[in-house]
Amino acid sequence: MNRNDKNWLNIVGIGEDGIKGLSLKARQVINTAEVLIGGKRHLAKIPSTTAKRIVWGNNFYHGVNSIREYEGKKSVVVLASGDPMHFGAGSELVRRFGIGAMNIIPTPSAFSLAAAHMGWSIQNITCLTVHGRALEQINRCLHNGALVLILSWDGSTPGKLAKLLSAQGYPDSRMTVLEHMGGKLEKKVEGIAGDWQITELAALNTIALECVGDANAVSWSRAPGLPEQAFHHDNIITKREVRALTLAALAPRPREILWDVGAGSGTVAIEWLRVEPSAYAVAIERDPQRIALMRANAYDLGVPELEIIEGVAPAALSDIGEPPDAIFIGGGVSNLSILKACHESLKLGGRLVANAVTLEARHTFFHFREQFGGEITQINISRSGPVGRLSGLRPMLEIWQLYQEKT
Repeated sequence: MNRNDKNWLNIVGIGEDGIKGLSLKARQVINTAEVLIGGKRHLAKIPSTTAKRIVWGNNFYHGVNSIREYEGKKSVVVLASGDPMHFGAGSELVRRFGIGAMNIIPTPSAFSLAAAHMGWSIQNITCLTVHGRALEQINRCLHNGALVLILSWDGSTPGKLAKLLSAQGYPDSRMTVLEHMGGKLEKKVEGIAGDWQITELAALNTIALECVGDANAVSWSRAPGLPEQAFHHDNIITKREVRALTLAALAPRPREILWDVGAGSGTVAIEWLRVEPSAYAVAIERDPQRIALMRANAYDLGVPELEIIEGVAPAALSDIGEPPDAIFIGGGVSNLSILKACHESLKLGGRLVANAVTLEARHTFFHFREQFGGEITQINISRSGPVGRLSGLRPMLEIWQLYQEKT
């Protein structure tokens, strides 16, 4: 027997055209299911069968618990929108039940359908979902000429997006709202962000965005080392040249976790997320005013998913959860106990990076290196500035950077 024939859990992607748009395999799986789980909209597209029907509901855990009730006992089919592995429930169900227990049968995603409507190549497009997520993540993608496909939260999303684009200097951007793609109610609504007045839109919609910036357009590169003026800060900030070197040492990789300890205005954690969107970052900071700056920076620069913890290291580290792949220590580097606690928290093979300005912190680096190893790099940077009527190079504070891999 083929391994796929023995799997008790099937995830079937379904579009607006319902069961007519499904493959023969998908139809067979549904027809032989003992339990069907999905949203009301999905279940309504399936003709009557002998299967028990369970509405997923708004609570994700209700659906998961319903699946778990029949785990390994009955043939369960979960109905999902489009491609379950593209911003869908599929990846979470794989994490909970394992791919060995399931078949996944996708149908064209909203992104595929929208790209076909617009004539865009998907490999040249940024695809986002704001379904249950902050709209401000779009800020990470904004630049003149950018093409973005966005899964909306509901019918109010296009209007909110139009306001955001206008505020960020993109009022001339073209927005195409695609409703109920592939179904009888399919409709296309077009307009310019700055002139957008449309309020009555279907809850099920996808937005195709063509960014057009004006002279005031906000656009930042994703390369590390954003200028200081890209951030809200209180003048205590890791300078862009040092930040670029710090991110290079931290070396963000897909799905890795960073802890930014003593994060200040959050510059390093925010750039970590901008460089590698699939990565995760936790920022630990004790000053409420800096936390407010950090939160504003995260939203303005398109990484509202940054997790912020108000607390003091090393005590705050014990409450975070999964060990990190990398740690940057931006504050408290003269405290050897903080460096030790961070080292102990790292995964094996993880990277620890810390920057020192004071003599006391440099002294702490030597003590740490004696116990745990590591490398120290001296960073000297000068910037041009006026010297009377002429100009010259002014040296910035010398930085010592500690780098250590946990073995």
